[in-house]
Amino acid sequence: MKKQGTSRRQFLKTSALAVPAMGVAGLEAARFAHAAGSDILRVGMIGCGGRNTGAGAQALTADRGARLVAMCDIFLDRVHRARSVIRGHMDRAGRGDQVQVPDEHCFTGFEGYKRVIELADVVLIANAAKFHPFHTMAAVKAGKHVFTEKPHGIDPAGIKLMRQACELAKKKGLCVVSGLHSRYHPGYAETVWRIQDGAIGEVISVEENFLRAPYGVTQRKPGLTELQWQLSTQYHFVWLSGDDVVQSLVHNLDRTRWVLGEAVPIKCHGLGGRSSMTEPVYGNVFDHHSVVYEFPNGVRVYAFCRTTTGCYNESSSLVFGSKGKANILACRITGEKNWRWQGRANPYQIEHNKLFAAIRSGTPINNGDYMWRSTLTTIMGQISCYTGLQVEWDKIVESGFYYPPKPEACRDDMEPPVKPGPDGSYPVYIPGRTRLL
Repeated sequence: MKKQGTSRRQFLKTSALAVPAMGVAGLEAARFAHAAGSDILRVGMIGCGGRNTGAGAQALTADRGARLVAMCDIFLDRVHRARSVIRGHMDRAGRGDQVQVPDEHCFTGFEGYKRVIELADVVLIANAAKFHPFHTMAAVKAGKHVFTEKPHGIDPAGIKLMRQACELAKKKGLCVVSGLHSRYHPGYAETVWRIQDGAIGEVISVEENFLRAPYGVTQRKPGLTELQWQLSTQYHFVWLSGDDVVQSLVHNLDRTRWVLGEAVPIKCHGLGGRSSMTEPVYGNVFDHHSVVYEFPNGVRVYAFCRTTTGCYNESSSLVFGSKGKANILACRITGEKNWRWQGRANPYQIEHNKLFAAIRSGTPINNGDYMWRSTLTTIMGQISCYTGLQVEWDKIVESGFYYPPKPEACRDDMEPPVKPGPDGSYPVYIPGRTRLL
């Protein structure tokens, strides 16, 4: 079956799932990015929370020659805990020798990233999303391959920097792999190809849902400064995480853009606020968002996310067409052409398999084009929810707005940009009154 001359084989070949070809010349070229020209790939981690702990284990699993050599986080106990978890995982696989992080290579504070980049060939970045573009650019400038977790920025200024970092990586022949793992799921890829091949007819609308309880809630530990407290629960502070449309719906809207041939929205309008999760432990983020996007050809995308307890939960990407419906996460199509993918896959592991195969082959992977566009799609929706105003793609692309302070201005002794009020709660944006762009 073909649509616009693109066969299934061609579609999968050009997707993120494609495996770079291994060749002697390619391997020799790739070795210039390795430790002293050897077959060892030194891996460093910026951020030691749960996501990067998983990424660290997946990176070592992907390549027998990979060695974890440096780690950093704001908090030293997180570094030690992540090191222990990864070592335990690799010990069970009989590959514990791949964890080689002495205490002197465990770094803390806002400046710790510099030492990790210095010591590594491959840098894994999964810390507060505010710093993702800044740390990606620093790693690329230093000539290092990068895996960057989603989201790839939290504001327009950050996205501009991420774009520049990805373009620089292309010029330098370095890999930049995205944590938007849907692109590396073979079942999702097959489903998307079938949608584009006409299995559900013309795409009319898309419904995206990420409805769940609050994520990463922790109680404040005694002795923490206000800055340390906010950093320890960064998902609940806008200046660090960008809030839930950016954090959670980025996977959904990346799948939407993939289905729609990498189109970007023309404009959007959003609704959001705080209804029940108002205690100080929830910081200054909203607990519900709804965003309506208008894409080319009149396609409307309805995107919903919520982080409240005691409510209905759902995670889904539903594509409605003139001849049927596709459920991407279930890898299923119903309608005139019923179909379901029967395989199993771990896209989190696959993305690291592809990254290290690309480094070894000297054929770089660069996910930059969809990284910045999909993330900026969520940022425009988030800002629309905060302000209550319609946001247009052309204006958000041109904007230089950022949530202060700038990443490079952050210091271990700084005051956080948001402070609690007399009742301990943090001020939130007010739709209809807040102006950001």
